[in-house]
Amino acid sequence: MAANNLEPLQSAEELTAKVHKRYEGLLMVRTKAIKGKGAWYWAHLEPMLVHNSDSNLPKAVKLKCSLCDAVFSASNPSRTASEHLKRGTCPNFTSVQNTSQSISPPYAALPASSSSPQQHHNRKRTSPTTACGGASHVSPLAMVGPSLLPQQHLMLSGGKEDLGALAMFEDSVKRLKSPKSSPGPVLSKTQIDSALDYLAEWVYESCGSVSLSSLEHPKFRLFLNQVGMPAIDRRDFAGGRLDAKFEEAKFESEARIRDAMFFQMSSNGWKKSKNFDVLGEENVVNLTVNLPNGTSVFRRAFFTAGSVSPNYVEEIIMETITGICGNHLRQCVGIVSDKFSSDALRNLENRNHWMVNISCQFQGFTSLIKDFNKELLLLKNVTENCFKISKFFNNNSQVRNGFLQYQSKEYGQERLIRVGPNFATMEDILNYAQAIQLVLLDESIKVVSMEDPLAREVAEMVRGVGFWNELEAAHSLIKLVKTMAQEIETERPLVGRCLPLWEELRAKVKDWCSKYQIPEMPLDKVIEKRFKKNYHPAWAAAYILDPFYLIRDTSGKYLPPFKKLSIEQEKDVDRLITRLVSREEAHIALMELMKWRTEGLDPVYAQAVQLKQRDPVSGKMKIANPQSSRLVWETYLTEFKSLAKVAVRLIFLHATSCGFKCNLSFLRWVCGHNHSRVGTERAQKMIFIAAHAKLEKRDFSNDEEKDAELFASENGEDDVLNEVYV
Repeated sequence: MAANNLEPLQSAEELTAKVHKRYEGLLMVRTKAIKGKGAWYWAHLEPMLVHNSDSNLPKAVKLKCSLCDAVFSASNPSRTASEHLKRGTCPNFTSVQNTSQSISPPYAALPASSSSPQQHHNRKRTSPTTACGGASHVSPLAMVGPSLLPQQHLMLSGGKEDLGALAMFEDSVKRLKSPKSSPGPVLSKTQIDSALDYLAEWVYESCGSVSLSSLEHPKFRLFLNQVGMPAIDRRDFAGGRLDAKFEEAKFESEARIRDAMFFQMSSNGWKKSKNFDVLGEENVVNLTVNLPNGTSVFRRAFFTAGSVSPNYVEEIIMETITGICGNHLRQCVGIVSDKFSSDALRNLENRNHWMVNISCQFQGFTSLIKDFNKELLLLKNVTENCFKISKFFNNNSQVRNGFLQYQSKEYGQERLIRVGPNFATMEDILNYAQAIQLVLLDESIKVVSMEDPLAREVAEMVRGVGFWNELEAAHSLIKLVKTMAQEIETERPLVGRCLPLWEELRAKVKDWCSKYQIPEMPLDKVIEKRFKKNYHPAWAAAYILDPFYLIRDTSGKYLPPFKKLSIEQEKDVDRLITRLVSREEAHIALMELMKWRTEGLDPVYAQAVQLKQRDPVSGKMKIANPQSSRLVWETYLTEFKSLAKVAVRLIFLHATSCGFKCNLSFLRWVCGHNHSRVGTERAQKMIFIAAHAKLEKRDFSNDEEKDAELFASENGEDDVLNEVYV
């Protein structure tokens, strides 16, 4: 009873984005394989995009055989290779294979040991000298001659390992014969300095992925020598060069902050690291400055040990703010941070009435998943049942072996069911549903089931339709919220997007309830509870003041969406606006708000603000000019003098604290060196340089996550569930 397809209906934009991602992943895998770091069959299979004839958008990824031009599904490249190439379906593969096998490389023809079967059968016809090896026929002069390496039947007493030493020996002889010959390319001092500068930037921006010690690795030194570069002293990269790069990045950062009239402070890292078991109590907190023009600038990083108090969080944030603007604290119009500093955010906002301090939306959505796990009976039951299945299949040796055998047969891989996060366990059980059921049908396993109560319970559970329906429903619900959370982390929405995001969530959950015939009320209660914990009046105010969310009415006017607010949210808008202006301006701001409510924005300007275009990377439709929402208040809506001050300070605020991430290898390095003042300073400088570069490029990805995705694509291409079904 394999589970049905769990994916909800996808929009054309989402499908296009996933198709592009799958295509680029396969191209990357093929490129590495051709270089010798992957499966053999990628030399003959080429990924290709299939376009929709109507919209001309990519709709699927296919594999094309370069030998016969046949086209196949890209869902399982390994199986395609086995069926098309190995089993002789491709008419041209056999001839190519035979041709490649007939050409032996210079060192591939070394004879095997004398115990090989062929030598055993021909021993009587072989001369004694040949049987012992052909090395006795080699003249000593030939060993240093130029014709040594091409000899295919050369035998050395040390075996194949001697070939490397022999090549070095011959190279030494050649250099002694012609000592004036150049060892490699000659670079000018300018070229060398430029190359070292690029190398330093790469090392620092990798933020720990490349260790400074690796710069003195013998192989890397050989590489440098080969391209004409001098050897590198790691102390230079940890000293003066690091200081110079840090000062350069810091100067650029401070110049951008000075150029802005106001800013938002963003802090993340207060939450305990998911690598807690590896790193212990250590955490890295990053403080970033979000500017009105849409850019973000890294400010500082510091390290915490264990849990921190709200007072300490307040001190760190205020110390950072005063370090930027001194006594002109009004330049900081707000703070966004993860939920573990929510008390500090409230305290700072109460003391500084001009601030708008909000909790991270990404944290809010991920917390909602925990709420579902705690409060929904469906998820509790499914979690408990999945735990029983994973325990039975992972811990019983006979069942485990059978499960791995059926996995290998059905999916071409062997892996135990993951135990830990509920979603991972659910996903594995759904992915390997066929293998799980085949194991329980095996006669040898049935004997175990008769003696073990857990086995009988699991067998009965797996044979029932109800378990699979509930599992599919639970998995689908968690995936729905996780997908939205990942989009929030990637897209980093502004505060005006918060209310529409939660409405979108409610609509999707309502569709989910209808699909799986589950009562809506329990889920509505959980969502509403989490919504109230995260809600801030700025959500409603920014939603009303951002021209992007204006709605065209029957008369053709573009008006703010007051109809979508509750009565209490409308009051929140009034209260927040009067709080953010002076007492003298409060009544003026409310009058301007009423005018904004009834007149809205000129249709031409509204359409210009709301103009969208397709993002070339994700394939989604996005705002063509995100800054136009703020700029229209500063340039066109000049009659709203008081309201405009509030609008421009609200519209640009970020709703998430997601940003630069330190990779695990660097965090380990920090934990090992933070007891040293010099080590801590160097770590902070490297983080600053790396974060500055990533924020400048607006690259919020993590190298380790990229590597994990790459290896999953390369090594897991036989997975039964690929990211895109074709």
